[in-house]
Amino acid sequence: MAKNPITVLLIEDDPMVLAINRSYINQLDGFNIIGTASNGTEGIQLIRKLNPDLAIMDVYMPQQDGLKMLKQLRSEGYQTDIIMITAASDLETVKYALQYGAVDYIVKPFTFERIQQAFENYLVRHRQFKKKKEVTQAELDTMLFQLERRKDTTLPKGLNSVTLERIFDFLNAKKTSYYADEVAESLGIARVTARRYLEYLVQCGKAEVFMEYQKVGRPKNRYQTKRK
Repeated sequence: MAKNPITVLLIEDDPMVLAINRSYINQLDGFNIIGTASNGTEGIQLIRKLNPDLAIMDVYMPQQDGLKMLKQLRSEGYQTDIIMITAASDLETVKYALQYGAVDYIVKPFTFERIQQAFENYLVRHRQFKKKKEVTQAELDTMLFQLERRKDTTLPKGLNSVTLERIFDFLNAKKTSYYADEVAESLGIARVTARRYLEYLVQCGKAEVFMEYQKVGRPKNRYQTKRK
């Protein structure tokens, strides 16, 4: 589990979709599911009680639909971020959800890769806003637009450009070498995940690796951005 993970509430009336959402999110680093609700009324009650960072909700739900729920939450002043995962694909519904602050909108049926993209983008943006009180226009433009311009089509299956950029920026900023577990701990991701991305950076020629011999045990790989 990553340090200070983003807390997530799942609001979905279909048990099968709820199970899929849970399974997908549990595969992602940096997130912790703290509760589930099967309708909008229960969802609002849990948001009031748990105050999660992020809620995943459907539009079509019994008792209170997702749009009415979203409007009520904003009228009550709750700032929980919302990602809509729903079969509702009409533009009026999409526009309404975005106007009331949904940070992403995913139409069913969806793939793991689309969920991963949404959560990776959210993770980066969440951390950027959390650590800054003021931003320059250039930083704001990056937060708002750069993530949408990234394409994952050239990456091997299972790799995401957002995570790749985070790891590269971390190495490049420090100008020193790191073990994979040090990168993992600093960025709040799994060690095996960090190693996969580091090896890919080496393959692309953006990083280099060398073995550091230990007094006891096997030598360990250290990674750094490629020196010019």
